[in-house]
Amino acid sequence: MLDAYGRNITYLRLSVTDRCNLRCRYCMPEEGIVKKAHSDMMTEDEMIQAVEAAAELGVTKLRVTGGEPLIKRNILSICRRAAEISGIREVCITTNGVLLPSLAAALREAGVSRINLSLDTLDAARYRQITRIGELSQALAGLEAALKTGFSRIKINAVLIGGFNDDEIPALAGLTRQYPVDVRFIELMPMPGGAFTDADSYLPVSEVLRRLPELKEEKAEGVARLYRLPGAQGCVGLISPVSQHFCAACNRIRLTADGRLKPCLHSAEEISLKGLDKAGMKKKMREAILGKPRCHEELSAERLSHSARNMNQIGG
Repeated sequence: MLDAYGRNITYLRLSVTDRCNLRCRYCMPEEGIVKKAHSDMMTEDEMIQAVEAAAELGVTKLRVTGGEPLIKRNILSICRRAAEISGIREVCITTNGVLLPSLAAALREAGVSRINLSLDTLDAARYRQITRIGELSQALAGLEAALKTGFSRIKINAVLIGGFNDDEIPALAGLTRQYPVDVRFIELMPMPGGAFTDADSYLPVSEVLRRLPELKEEKAEGVARLYRLPGAQGCVGLISPVSQHFCAACNRIRLTADGRLKPCLHSAEEISLKGLDKAGMKKKMREAILGKPRCHEELSAERLSHSARNMNQIGG
């Protein structure tokens, strides 16, 4: 379905939970979240109904997110049912990887076609620092499990943070030589309630090109500009939501775990789908797509996102 600016909306990001087994500093508070009543959250049937409604409006790609989606007890059922919906061509999942050793094979059998793994550092002490409670070895074991299970085109997402991991740009990019994976550097977004809010934390992805002059440009893919290191198996992607936004090409909508549809990540606007039947959801989705803003406001250390939630509450 086309929005008012001619963008074809084909991509739904579905958050299945706002809970997580880590506490990443730019994503959620140290103490975790205030747990909502079970009745306030989308049921599995409502999630599937929403995906069906989206598919009927032309959505072909579904990304399952959180929080951490793999802590959801019925995650395999959600993925399996979503993959069976007519019109959905691709079901992807974004995860911190901690639970992949026990779930990678089952996810592939359930119809998940691709995995994005969040990994901001290859230093064990830094990993524990930024996640507050995580162990790097668990995330790396998750990557190995996904590769062993046969997932291809795995993408590793690294949030670029000045003074924290900018000195690891070569090492993180080097994973594309070691493994058949893409590594995507993403600019830190100034979300409300997040850490690293000082101006020095925000680095443009052009810093990656400065640190790695040997990168050779390849064609863009979605919102990522792709490059390749000599001899690498995968690509290095640069995603610039702050320094060079891609609103003109945005093809996505988001649905939170409590049933709020967000036409734009950085807008405060949310449309409730909770409790509606499929026809009602489809109607609201159509209205949201037609009302999707042309562009979000400027983002910077001084200009925070207008979104009223942390990233774990929206869906990464």
